[in-house]
Amino acid sequence: MLSVFCSPSRYTQGRNATESLGAEMAKLGLPAPVLIVASRSARRLLEATWRRALGDSGFSFAIHDFGGECSDAEVARIVASAKASGARTIVGSGGGKVLDAARAAAADLDTPVVNCPTVASSDAPCSALSVIYTDEGVFQEYRFYRKNPDLVLVDSQVVAAGPARLLAAGMGDALATYFEARTCAAGSVRNMRGGASTQSALALAELCYRTLQADGIEAMSAVGLNVVTPALERIIEANTLLSGLGFESSGLAAAHAVHNGLTAAPGTHGYYHGEKVAFGTLVQLVMEGASRTQMQDVLRFSTAVGLPVTLAGIGCDGIERELLERVAERATAPGETIHNEPFEVTARMVSDAVLAADALGRDWRRSNRE
Repeated sequence: MLSVFCSPSRYTQGRNATESLGAEMAKLGLPAPVLIVASRSARRLLEATWRRALGDSGFSFAIHDFGGECSDAEVARIVASAKASGARTIVGSGGGKVLDAARAAAADLDTPVVNCPTVASSDAPCSALSVIYTDEGVFQEYRFYRKNPDLVLVDSQVVAAGPARLLAAGMGDALATYFEARTCAAGSVRNMRGGASTQSALALAELCYRTLQADGIEAMSAVGLNVVTPALERIIEANTLLSGLGFESSGLAAAHAVHNGLTAAPGTHGYYHGEKVAFGTLVQLVMEGASRTQMQDVLRFSTAVGLPVTLAGIGCDGIERELLERVAERATAPGETIHNEPFEVTARMVSDAVLAADALGRDWRRSNRE
């Protein structure tokens, strides 16, 4: 099996980076016209900046207002908008689902794609895949593309102005990166691009985890004040670039599969991807028999930045056995990444680990309140 490492063609990050969007696209030779797929908040905050930044570099553009879910229906709507406007480049601006939908449409049209996350809430921006959901928000499939984005541009000032909970959710997604990458590399399983992990991918995943531990709390404080600090810049990079490269070039395991299973529980739909992945990380560590020290490190970090460590924290307090079994069955569906674990995983094993992780989280919260 060949080793495969993949990444976007260019990654640009910094304060007021949106002002350089047109110049960065021009340097890469990306064609006009442009269709911007935007969340409501992104359009409200950035439309005037887009007009300056793209106009100054000779890019005409139209805007497609994102419908709220990365579903087949929404991707089809974006494709129709792109065809109607004659777009030759698609730019996604918003959270992870916006970027995933923009990337899916660009793949359908075989056009370049630029990802401009307005929050550091997931590791979606750098990858060559989309997570597709039903219109009701239930996980449907991973959709893979032949190449990574042509440009990922992150405006740190925009991220600093966003909700702290979204930054924490990004850290929850990034928290899983090292543990899943470590499992995949040790088992020599195929990564998200069908190859073996590289040393560089595993090193980036480990750096991601170290950065979270070192800078997470200070970055949360910065976002609470809406200011850009070196710690926030490092966490944005960890959530977006390090986690993105680490997961795609090393692989996913139980944590993300548990997330996918949890989407079958309606109570979780009001919670962010990274929040459910954070709890899924605890479940993975329980399944793998992680040391008490490692569990405590993850519990300590998660509670310090406001990530959930219990079922109640993701809307599943008092989950009924039937629903828990449905979650576990979804998490262990054929082809799920949970089967990258170095042992056979059953639905019963997952449901037991979910309850055990919940108990550990409740004990941790209770002991740290006393």
